[in-house]
Amino acid sequence: MIILDGGMGQELVKRAGKATDLWSMQALLDFPASVRAIHDEYFTAGAEIATTNTYSILPDRLMSKGLIEQLVPMTRSACEMALAARDAHGSGQVAGSLGPQGFSYQPDKAPPAEQAAEVYADIARLHAEYVDFHILETMSSIDQARGGLMGAGVTGKPVWVSLSVDDSDGTKLRSGEPLSGAILMLEEFQPATVLINCSVPEAVSQGLPVLAGSGFNLGAYANGFTGIHSDFNSIHATVDLLKSRTDLGPEQYLNFAKTWAEMGASAIGGCCEVGPKHIAMMAKHFGV
Repeated sequence: MIILDGGMGQELVKRAGKATDLWSMQALLDFPASVRAIHDEYFTAGAEIATTNTYSILPDRLMSKGLIEQLVPMTRSACEMALAARDAHGSGQVAGSLGPQGFSYQPDKAPPAEQAAEVYADIARLHAEYVDFHILETMSSIDQARGGLMGAGVTGKPVWVSLSVDDSDGTKLRSGEPLSGAILMLEEFQPATVLINCSVPEAVSQGLPVLAGSGFNLGAYANGFTGIHSDFNSIHATVDLLKSRTDLGPEQYLNFAKTWAEMGASAIGGCCEVGPKHIAMMAKHFGV
């Protein structure tokens, strides 16, 4: 079992006491030490992976705020912090996070795969100087995942892809497409690991059996939101629109993780609202 880290953005929001439409990127500008501290906390908790705080460092996000010139320095800074935390811990790997273009959970706002691939390729080349592998996160349609895999594949490093499923029906992607419909595309690109992420744990439990038996290394990391608010639909939306669950403490989350492991998941961590205490309990249970 590989224990991934947990969410970065929501941990930063808790420390800052506010949410912004720059999401976790704001911390790189205002209090970068907090980003490093969170990486350190996850390693101390038992995580074996540091996921770079680069999920939303994308041209469309930065252009909307007049900060496109910050893309390279912010990317390098985020990658350097994850690498430094890994080195200080003395073991582990660094995963270069590539989030969805357009907006999370809104695959209809993403550019076509070929266009998206060009953007991802440029960013992946930046990441490649620091990371052990790339991880495409919250890919919510087949075409969105295809664009990510096309782009991230240019560096020659392993690529993981995380698919986000519908909270009310985990057998479907957030696009409404059947999750099973992604298998042929995944077979074409042969990612190192296929995961389900940033959906409620119950939906993850529905989705994993769809992918089981397809021959991929599987993984899972759910979020701790009650669901995705309909107004959370554009680059300028802030995460304070989303409500946290009150029934998903470390012990409850571990129960889901045990189920995912039984379904074949060999890499388990957490997404938004799943923090160091959750990771520590999983690491203890799985003997990491």
